[in-house]
Amino acid sequence: MIRVLAIAVGFFVVVLGGSNFVVWLGGRAPVTQDTEDVPRAQAALVLGAQVMPNGAPSSMLSDRITAAAELYEAGRVDKLLLSGDHGRVKYDEVNTMKRILLARGIPAQDIFLDHAGFDTWDSAQRARRVFDVDSAVVVTQRFHMARALWDARRAGLKVTGYAADKRDYGRVMPRLQVREAAARVKAIGDTVTGADPHFLGPVIPITGDGRLSWD
Repeated sequence: MIRVLAIAVGFFVVVLGGSNFVVWLGGRAPVTQDTEDVPRAQAALVLGAQVMPNGAPSSMLSDRITAAAELYEAGRVDKLLLSGDHGRVKYDEVNTMKRILLARGIPAQDIFLDHAGFDTWDSAQRARRVFDVDSAVVVTQRFHMARALWDARRAGLKVTGYAADKRDYGRVMPRLQVREAAARVKAIGDTVTGADPHFLGPVIPITGDGRLSWD
């Protein structure tokens, strides 16, 4: 039993460590926090994060929204593709982002909503297959960036990363880093199996009017 347990633990460590190394290696760069260093792209792919029960964005999501606006206002991207979880009527990451960006003055026609970005793999696949994105700047925090770039590249996107770390996120980070380590194993699995996103749907080209993607 001890030998079996040791083998099982060893296998787990190899899978976890190997997956994390492969995803880190394949998604480590280029990443910046300076808009001047960001190559021009069709769109910013803004990945969703938690929305609070009162409808306010979490600190991480708020910083991603700000980073997306910075890219647009600096002329580094033509469109914003807001991808997140809107699988329930009372929980809505994408419209939360949209509302704040509209208030900031981003033109409505340049804001696209992906209501079925339930995880990073789905967001990347749908960016390519539903919104016909070719090049993108991925907007998320650094702890998540390697996997986000890995998934985007596996989807066929030409991508760079724009880190949205604008503060210390405090006590949630250890838990998120553990979760991220496990999620990188899933990223390898999705790549190997060629997993489809939960939903696809009709094509809404990123070159068109973003309002066609609104609910």
